[in-house]
Amino acid sequence: MDLSNMSLGDLRNLQDQIKQEMKKREHQEVAKAREQIMAIAQSVGVPLKDLLATGRGGKTGPVAVRYRHPDNASFQWTGRGRQPKWVREWVESGKSIDALRV
Repeated sequence: MDLSNMSLGDLRNLQDQIKQEMKKREHQEVAKAREQIMAIAQSVGVPLKDLLATGRGGKTGPVAVRYRHPDNASFQWTGRGRQPKWVREWVESGKSIDALRV
C-alpha cells in the first residue's frame, strides 16, 4: 500500500479504521484468552477465583491506633504512612514518641 499518494483525509480515515480494528482484535484476543483460562481451570478442577488469588491476604480491617495525643484523644496515628503534624511537632519539641504510644 503506497501511502504517499493518499490525501490527508484518506490517511485520517485509514488511521481511524486501524484504531477500530485494533480495538476489535484486542477484545477478541482477551475473550479467547479468557476462554482458554476457563477451560484449563475446569479441566483441573480449580475454581477460577482460587486461580486468580494473589496469595496475599485480603484486607482484614482497619489498623489499630498505635499513637494518641495525651491531651487530645482525637489526634491518633496508626504508625503507618507520613507522620501527622502533631506527632512531628511533639518529637521536634524534644519529647519522646514513646510517650504517645497507646
